[in-house]
Parts: sequence; structure tokens; C-alpha cells
Amino acid sequence: MKKILFVTGTRADFGKIKNLMGIVENSEDFELHVLVTGMHMMRLYGSTYKEVKKQNYTNAYFMPNQHTSEPMDAVLANTIMILSRLTGAVEPDMIVVHGDRIEALAGATVGALNHIRVCHIEGGELSGTIDDSIRHSITKLSHIHMVANEEAKRRLIQLGEAVDSIFIAGSPDLDVMTSSKLPALSDVKARYEINFDEYGVVMFHPVTSEENEIDVYAENLFKALDSFDKNYIVIYPNNDFGSAKILTVIKRYENNPKFKIFPSLSFESFLVILKNAQFIIGNSSAGIREAPFYGLPSINIGTRQNARFKGETVINCDYEEVSIINAIKSISRERLERSTHFGEGNSTELFEKFLNGQELWSIPVQKVFVDIKP
Repeated sequence: MKKILFVTGTRADFGKIKNLMGIVENSEDFELHVLVTGMHMMRLYGSTYKEVKKQNYTNAYFMPNQHTSEPMDAVLANTIMILSRLTGAVEPDMIVVHGDRIEALAGATVGALNHIRVCHIEGGELSGTIDDSIRHSITKLSHIHMVANEEAKRRLIQLGEAVDSIFIAGSPDLDVMTSSKLPALSDVKARYEINFDEYGVVMFHPVTSEENEIDVYAENLFKALDSFDKNYIVIYPNNDFGSAKILTVIKRYENNPKFKIFPSLSFESFLVILKNAQFIIGNSSAGIREAPFYGLPSINIGTRQNARFKGETVINCDYEEVSIINAIKSISRERLERSTHFGEGNSTELFEKFLNGQELWSIPVQKVFVDIKP
């Protein structure tokens, strides 16, 4: 029986890979192990490890890797130490990581240095920030790649990855988005005490290279939002450098009746909230990936998603208050045509097919760089 270790550090990545973990947990051929760390373990961000605990996985390890505002390089070192000890004890046959977070980089590093197969989900994406460097580094440390589309596959080939190691599976969060098991909107509103009939979703994360200005950018955003007679559901930023400045601005609006503020929501609840919103605004990838799949208008502010594919549902604006105001005014109240650029919602099925096939397990642990022939 092969042991597969998944690494999850945030509410967002857990929501995306939970179905894939379920495939492994319920298989007679594989044994699931899960490292739960990162923002999951931080009270400030809602202690979302509790959402993972509810799944009752047979082998789950809850290990904090940081304290608030600890530098990213220190968090990386901490996580590598945790994973080094854990892989020594578990001896997994494969480590599965997702995206571009520090925890994924740590998982790929430990796997590569210990000759353990690493499967990276959603490599080959672009954002335009430090996240790109992290994501592409994970690609070079990984042996197996499950990408969202042909565009991502081409980028991995450009990075020297072997074609046979790349599998197009779509974005796994779309499976959850199309699920018939999502909770009812009324139940989500009751759980989180949301009384708005109409609302926008606000998610604004720090850009580490713009940390000196990020508080001004956050102030501009919330002043613009407050100038409208609208309601907003606000979700805390991630824990990247600069998040404390954004939180300081957000907390000024805690007693404003137009704003309902949460450290985190369960992924399923978030999707229901998003699906029924008037729009999403900020600089989260949710405005670029999930919102277009629902045909939901999104306003993308600033540079954080500069290099990502943006469909017709996305409105771009800069950090100036007047620019944000004009973008909000331009939003259509009608649903737009949904985008399937990142998949059709069948990633779980494809992951199971790949996992049970011989092709994946025959990929060598010793990597080679594949030159593109002129």
C-alpha cells in the first residue's frame, strides 16, 4: 500500500484539494497522511485546522510553523524542519502540494532532497508577484505536475519539464463549485449571522514588494467602498508580509453596519457566498479564477494578479480611490457568461484516474532538464 502525504497550509488550499484527499482516504490501495500547518493553526485567521479535523482523517498531523508576522524565510525553514521529521517517520511514497505558498515549497524541497516523488497541483500559473518565483521553484522540485490547462502545460515545458510528467486536470476547486452538496445560502447566512440581501465580497491581500504603501492602498479601497450605499462581506488577508497594516484598516470598519468582517469562512460557505454576491473586489485569485466560473463580475485592484489570465468578467483598476469608485460604478448587475479557462469541474475524476494508472508511478525520481528543440 502506497503512502501519500498531502500538505495544507490554508483554508483555501484545503478546500481545493479536499476531494483529492478523500479519494486517497477511501482507497484500498493508498494510505492518506495529512500535514496541517500554516494559517490553519493561527487563531488570528480563524483556527481553520478545525475544518480539517471534522474530516476525521486516519492520519492527520496538526503542527504550527509560525507566529504572527514571522518572516517568510523563517517560516520556510520551520516548515522544512517539520516535514523532514514527519517524512522520516511516515516514509511516504509521494508528497502532494498545491499552488505557491511557503508550505508547498517546503514540501517540494523535502521531497526532492529525500528522493520522494512530489506531485504539484496547479503549477504553471502566473500572477506577477513573488508568488511566481515560489510556484516555479516548486515546479522544478516536483516530479509530477497536475495543471489546469494547456497554457500552464506549455509554461512547464518551457521550464524544462518532461511532457510525460504533466497531466491536465483542471483546477480542483471547480469540482467543489459545481457540487450539489454545497450548503444552502440561507444556512450559510444563519451560520455566520449575515443579514444582507445584496452584498459584495472583499478580499485584499498584501503585495510583499509594496509593503511600504499597502496601508494607503487599503485605506483607498475601504474609503471607496464606504462611499456607496452597499453592503460588503470582508475576509481577512493572507499572512504575507504587510497583512498587519491591512488588518489595521479593516478593523476600523468593524462597527460599520455596511461591513461584515470574518477572519475566514469554510471553503464551501465561501463559494456559496461568492456565487450569490453582486461582485467581488480586491486582489485575490478568487476574482480571477472562481468568480468567472460563476459568471460573477470582479474588480481586480493593483498589481498582485498582473500576469494572470483575465476573462471578460474582470475589471482592472489601480490603487487610487477614484479609480476604484469608477470601477464599482461600471459593474453590471447582470450575470455574465461563465469562463471555463481553468477547467470543467472534473479534476477529482481525473486525479483518481492518474493516481491509479501506471504512467504516474513510472515517472522517474531522478529528474532531467528537457531542452526545447529549435
